[in-house]
Amino acid sequence: MDKIMATEIGKKSSLKGGEFLIKETEASQVFLPEEFTEEQQMIAETCRDFLRTEIWPRLDEIDHAKSPELIASLMDKAGELGLLGTAVPEEYGGFGMNFNTSMLVAETTGPGNSFSVALSAHTGIGTLPIVYYGNEEQKARYLPKLATGEWKAAYCLTEPDSGSDANSGKTKARLSDDGKYYLLNGQKMWITNGGFADLFIVFAKIEENGSTDKNLTAFLVEKSYSGISMNEPEHKMGIKGSDTRQIFFNDCQVPVENLLSERGNGFKIAVNILNIGRIKLAAATLGGAKKVAEQAIQYANERKQFGTAIANFGAIKYKLAEMAIRIFASESAAYRAGQNIDDLIDDYKNAGLGDSEAKLKALEEFAIECAMMKVHSSEVLDYVVDEGVQVYGGMGFSADAPMDRAYRDSRINRIFEGTNEINRLLTVDMLLKRALKGQLDLMGPAMAVAKEIMSIPDFGASDDEVPFAAEKKVIKNLKKAVLMVAGAAVQKFMMKLSEEQEIILDLADMVIETYVAESVLLRVEKLMGIQGEAAVALQKDIALVYLHEAVERVGTAGRSAITSFAEGDELRVMLMGIKRFTKIEPLNLKNARRRIAEALIEQNSYAF
Repeated sequence: MDKIMATEIGKKSSLKGGEFLIKETEASQVFLPEEFTEEQQMIAETCRDFLRTEIWPRLDEIDHAKSPELIASLMDKAGELGLLGTAVPEEYGGFGMNFNTSMLVAETTGPGNSFSVALSAHTGIGTLPIVYYGNEEQKARYLPKLATGEWKAAYCLTEPDSGSDANSGKTKARLSDDGKYYLLNGQKMWITNGGFADLFIVFAKIEENGSTDKNLTAFLVEKSYSGISMNEPEHKMGIKGSDTRQIFFNDCQVPVENLLSERGNGFKIAVNILNIGRIKLAAATLGGAKKVAEQAIQYANERKQFGTAIANFGAIKYKLAEMAIRIFASESAAYRAGQNIDDLIDDYKNAGLGDSEAKLKALEEFAIECAMMKVHSSEVLDYVVDEGVQVYGGMGFSADAPMDRAYRDSRINRIFEGTNEINRLLTVDMLLKRALKGQLDLMGPAMAVAKEIMSIPDFGASDDEVPFAAEKKVIKNLKKAVLMVAGAAVQKFMMKLSEEQEIILDLADMVIETYVAESVLLRVEKLMGIQGEAAVALQKDIALVYLHEAVERVGTAGRSAITSFAEGDELRVMLMGIKRFTKIEPLNLKNARRRIAEALIEQNSYAF
């Protein structure tokens, strides 16, 4: 049955997860943020209005609140507007939005600083385990309360000695003598919303007859259950208004019917929910980046030095343009991945799967893209806030100006949902595992590239009638660069490649930059087809500048990886290959960036 279903899905879906490396995507297949419907735009505007009226005027108050009551009350207001039920099915009081719409909500609430963290923890890791893994009784009991905000949720996975290695947690659960309860004992830390949550998703290993399960099990733990205590809120570098606690469970009695899914399935739940959290975090960080970019543009227009606004200086124009370029490119890739997930969900449903199973299988299929986008978008935000501080100059370092909070709050995003290093390692690991299982044919194309670098280069002209023909050839070559380095590394190290983390990190950067560069080109190509080339001239500038930057970054990472393991003739040939595969016609990047910056300055906002 599974093989038949996979065959049917394969007929309908253009790409599988990770398959972008070996197959071309047509521009018509990608989703554009410009294509959101009027209804979706109204949802986004509701989110923006909420931030404008309830959150932004109270950022200082939120950060310095002495108790979690303020954040909890703001969550109540968000619940009244329906912002907590976007991913909850309609039959349980939510809106059952599709994936890209929920991404849009994450983006437009993303600039809410500490509040956004509380919101995303509740709607994501706090609610989705029940949406996807709860039985009907559990869904009926908890989801309506979570969708309205009557109850708030927290997710208890991390422990003092288990962070990235989540399955090594020491919290234990044993069945009571009467068989009615599991008794939880252990400690959890960095628990967002811990101080005001009514429901905790807790992961523990079941002990029985003197032995302990190898894998985690998930439990639904209500605040009213006995044996729960917590520390005072943690003092953090940023997101100070987010209530973060250590939670202790001391013979906490959890009814046996509150075991979530199956015994030993907790690690799988954690992994799949993190996939969702990663790409949703990508959307949220993009929302934050747009807000910071807008503040930087407005300040550059207001701040006068040497008798003119600093926005008129080339150095500032470079910064403003580069912010917009990276945001636009990352956004293009994030919503491309979101649409892939939506399309595959529909395919699975049409093939007979239920709603929850279809969503889980689709998200698992695109786990590679989720990991990549978490890395890229969080690093775009970090770049934007760092340059935002620089645009503000001395005021950027002042706690009275907005860059202070933005700079501090941004930093956690490279740690949330698995560190960026872990996500880079996962990106390559998942690609190679799928190749080894025969799910993704990487080695065939990699061997073809290995032969190609020994042959005479193809100097054939591009078809100028095809939009971005030359640039698409560049993308094909970037993919060849990835396949060449990955194929050689696998041959060199075989099963020990996992021990060569530096090489894997370089490979991940090559993969991520290739994916994002292709995504922004596809977005602009599709826009050109809809609006005409003249109408999207600036977006074309963005795509071309980003592509040039991606070529440089792929080349740098490729050379770093190759020189880490190749020697002699192999080294010489592979370096020649990287040189061949990272060629691009020169472009006046300065003028392109200036055109982008001048549009931002004229509109006094992020214009794309």
